[in-house]
Amino acid sequence: MKSIQCLLLRVALASVMALGAGCASNGSDSYSVTSNATVDILALVRETAADLLADTRELDPDKPIVAASFVSIDDLSESSTFGRTLSEMFASTLSRAGLTLIEVKMRNSLFIEEQTGELILSRDIRRLSASHNAQAILLGTYGQGQSMAYVNVRLVRTRDNVVLGASSVQIPLDRNTRAMLPNRW
Repeated sequence: MKSIQCLLLRVALASVMALGAGCASNGSDSYSVTSNATVDILALVRETAADLLADTRELDPDKPIVAASFVSIDDLSESSTFGRTLSEMFASTLSRAGLTLIEVKMRNSLFIEEQTGELILSRDIRRLSASHNAQAILLGTYGQGQSMAYVNVRLVRTRDNVVLGASSVQIPLDRNTRAMLPNRW
């Protein structure tokens, strides 16, 4: 338990130092883009990762986690540059916090499509867990709002699909964020 607390402290400190560049808070944990500024997605991801770890229970920092591409809430078989980038950012943040992550792009155990990324089908979770001894999978979805993307992230235990921790963040849709999303956004 003490090792999880150390992980939380490291992620929280990194988040506090990075949060706020290009965003303005309205005092309610949401952010709006200031005129001509860009959104610091990485700072928002770091803060959300700290929240995710604070909410997570029964996670062993020495056992591996697999990260899947985040998918559209409207079509769980669809990802985008935005979803793949979010997955990479969350995986990097959790790795920097001391968790063990498996690089799936070097594995053949996931359904990998060039334009989609690593999508984990529910029937493959048990097979993935067994073949890589993964204790959990980092999963996420994103949905479209008028000026925000709403992102939900979860750590799901592979042996029984129990959610070990979850967090959500709203990311303002600036030019850079929109460029990573499908054209219909």
